[in-house]
Amino acid sequence: MKAIQFTGYGDISEKVIISEIQKPILNKDEVLIETRSVSVNPLDIKVIEGKLKAVRKFKLPATLGYDVSGIVVDKDKNVTDFNIGDEVFSKVNKQGTFTEFVVVHKDIISLKPKNVNFEEAASLPLVGLTAIQALKRGKLKEGDKVLVHAGSGGVGSFAIQYAKYKGAYVYTTTSTENVEWVKKLGADVVIDYKSQNYLDIVSNVDLVLDTLGNKFTEDAFKVIKTGGKVISLVGPIDKETASRMKLNFFVKLILAWRRRKITKHIRLKSAYYSLIFMRANAKQLNEIAELVESGIVKTNLDKVFTFNDALQALLYVKKGRTKGKVVINVKA
Repeated sequence: MKAIQFTGYGDISEKVIISEIQKPILNKDEVLIETRSVSVNPLDIKVIEGKLKAVRKFKLPATLGYDVSGIVVDKDKNVTDFNIGDEVFSKVNKQGTFTEFVVVHKDIISLKPKNVNFEEAASLPLVGLTAIQALKRGKLKEGDKVLVHAGSGGVGSFAIQYAKYKGAYVYTTTSTENVEWVKKLGADVVIDYKSQNYLDIVSNVDLVLDTLGNKFTEDAFKVIKTGGKVISLVGPIDKETASRMKLNFFVKLILAWRRRKITKHIRLKSAYYSLIFMRANAKQLNEIAELVESGIVKTNLDKVFTFNDALQALLYVKKGRTKGKVVINVKA
């Protein structure tokens, strides 16, 4: 079967190929999914460029992809919650969905929302789970004020809708061309970063969802109230997360040095800071499906590419100017 793989770390144009690989074999508690659509995430770009080598080693060439939607075509005898022919979607923990068939553990799969197609379903898992887990980590509640950076991106656009569903007052940032579109997602204040400085507009918020990193992570502490929270997808590893990762003393020491500025901000604001490493979660996938079926959350597709144009899809996402999600049709 065909798969989209990367052969080494570096330039995307040089490292991505279409390969022939063996069809996966079912193991205990797994289902075999015939892939219909997959989505491209910034995470895929980081993997190819070698930015995650310290976190995970890949046996190259390696198949790309974390999101998948498709049809169950086989299952282990222990799987009782899914049947052959079920239309499902998932975010896998072990990379490798950019291929014609994928085996996935039964505990991280959900029936896809009935009111969306495979392309739309594939756009949901990673960004939806990331947004939900980040806002839950920040203990978002009704009446909270929250700043969501990059409101037109995959995580940002889902987070806006989910935060509004939870009763929050939402600020967000986006570019000029996306302002009206992001307003329609429900954000209360949409800030055009090309002509406005969000630091002049946002203050005393309960929570910042940091999707940008670097200076934006530090500046988040300028706009939260005393005792507020900063939940980051890309910032330094916090002390609690480092402990959960069971890192050795010297690695923890290096990480502590790297987050020294953040630590200072935490103390000055009596704030809570956490870096999110999202995990697959079937219960939350079911929640996403329910939100989509009820119309509370709408899918947002930017572009759909064919399987043969996967390289172009990756390069398009690398530009960082997507309006919603980019999807690849594995089987049209």
